Amino acid sequence: MTRPARTTLVLGGSRSGKSAVAERLLAAEPAVTYVATGPVPDGADPDWAARVRRHRLRRPTGWTTVETGDLAGALRRAPGAVLVDAIGSWLTGVLDSTGAWDGSPGWSAACAARTDELERAWRESRGPVVAVSDEVGSGVIPATASGRLFRDLLGELNARLSLAADRAVLVVAGRVLELSHPDAVLGVPTSHLETQ
Repeated sequence: MTRPARTTLVLGGSRSGKSAVAERLLAAEPAVTYVATGPVPDGADPDWAARVRRHRLRRPTGWTTVETGDLAGALRRAPGAVLVDAIGSWLTGVLDSTGAWDGSPGWSAACAARTDELERAWRESRGPVVAVSDEVGSGVIPATASGRLFRDLLGELNARLSLAADRAVLVVAGRVLELSHPDAVLGVPTSHLETQ
């Protein structure tokens, strides 16, 4: 089997099959660190607990699970292949911790510092790293300011990670579409793509 790209971003809508695709991309790896970025279920949200349980049951028994909000650190510490699920839940945690929802002073700069740190770790990772993220900008405009903030910031972060990735795919109804790098589409020499 062909070794996966050093960095791959797997995008898709809710229940599109993106996590299963990401897992299949790393299925042949001898060891995988699964970085779960969402909150650990505490019993308050049965739906979230059921989602986490489904994901845990689907993972191969040899994979190591790390539940953390320190995604950049996890990427730097992982000894081999990494699966990140998901960028959106990581961003939610960052927005929570920086006080974005309440408009706390300095939240924007703190959030930008964390996303910059994540992009650096993504670019510097040894790989293979596969990250899952929600494609949230194709649906209904959120009715709340916090929903619009999340949608916009996740869209910007997805674009940054995608442009820095060796490969990006979009999962729609369980099907995978390869996404071309804009430089390749615009005719920029491939040597430029290899230096990113």
